[in-house]
Amino acid sequence: MQPGEIAVGVVIGRASEFFDFFVYAIASVVVFPKLVFPFTDALTGTLYSFAIFAFAFIARPFGTALFMTVERHYGRGAKLTSALFLLGTSTVAIAFLPSYEDIGATVIWLLAAFRIGQGLAWGGTWDGLAPLLAIIAPEARRGWYAMLPQLGALIGLIVASALFAFFLGNLSAEDFFSWGWRYPFFVAFAINVVALFARLRMAVTPEYVELFESGDLEPQRISDTVKSEGRGILIGAFAPLATFALFHMVTVFPLSWVFLFTEERPTRFLLIEATAAFCGLLAVFASGMVADRIGRRRLLGVSAVAIAVFSGFAPQLLAGGVVGETVFMVLAFALLGVSFGQSSGVVASNFSPKFRYTASALTNDLAWLFGAGFAPLAALLLSSHFGLLASGAYLLSGAVCTLLALRFNNRLELAASS
Repeated sequence: MQPGEIAVGVVIGRASEFFDFFVYAIASVVVFPKLVFPFTDALTGTLYSFAIFAFAFIARPFGTALFMTVERHYGRGAKLTSALFLLGTSTVAIAFLPSYEDIGATVIWLLAAFRIGQGLAWGGTWDGLAPLLAIIAPEARRGWYAMLPQLGALIGLIVASALFAFFLGNLSAEDFFSWGWRYPFFVAFAINVVALFARLRMAVTPEYVELFESGDLEPQRISDTVKSEGRGILIGAFAPLATFALFHMVTVFPLSWVFLFTEERPTRFLLIEATAAFCGLLAVFASGMVADRIGRRRLLGVSAVAIAVFSGFAPQLLAGGVVGETVFMVLAFALLGVSFGQSSGVVASNFSPKFRYTASALTNDLAWLFGAGFAPLAALLLSSHFGLLASGAYLLSGAVCTLLALRFNNRLELAASS
């Protein structure tokens, strides 16, 4: 199987997953506080919504453990089918969610259950192709091929933002909160079906089966994997922390701040976000070329330093009106594209072939949990109490963790080679 063929499948899968992700994220700001938490003020309702938002990241490692067991016993096709079925079902169920006025506090429990279902499913959709792509690609172009899967995230964001902007801009408030917000969740379900067939088509190719049988894509028990690769998993989880913290600081948190603390309608900001995401796409492409010149880990380290500097001043730009918001989003997405483009499987090559597939999945789960799961909640909580600049503290902590993890990883490699 050629790296280019793997890249196409990964981009389709990533775009599907992240479209689901951003549809929920946007709804967490503009829909759920009013639909699910109308009994409190808008800020508190959004904080509650962000707390439920984090449930998926907590559930994701458990989903990995569950669906790895399914894969070991019934095969990869059964795993992907059941995981994507759960993801689609949980997503489309949110589209039928009643309001608090209809069923009271039960709606909160339903939303939490559906969000946990999404998290469990995301753990099961791991196919191991992203780190594998970076490993089997030509050595001189590993940065380029490592970048390709990350395009799917920004594609998913652009489509989700544009779709919500369309409904918000063309429907009355009554129609939007009655039925308009539900349509993006139906679209997410349809995209999941397309992604399922694309992934299954790849999973049955002889080359894919050969990779599975050779051990490069073979699942292992979680306990055995942690025992063998625990140190590498921990380092890998913290290595991209700055990138994943920035990911939510630029995609979810700004929308909540603008929606809650300015007079601006979310429609225009969503269009700003979608436009800035195109700049992020260009930056992702650039990251592949730069990484092949200076090395992936060095680029990730330089990006972490840049993110630390960015955290010290940039959040204030969100208080600068449309111009400030635009400058913040373009700068943030450019920085995100460079760092996020090389964040996938940065330490996967350190794992032994036998455990690489499962260890990479766990590393990915923990990186998103520690770096991104609580980022919108922490940023909004800090900024609402201490001002916008305080939201950069969370981002700064992620940058520090990344630099420490990369330094520790380098020491381990030097010790192993000596």
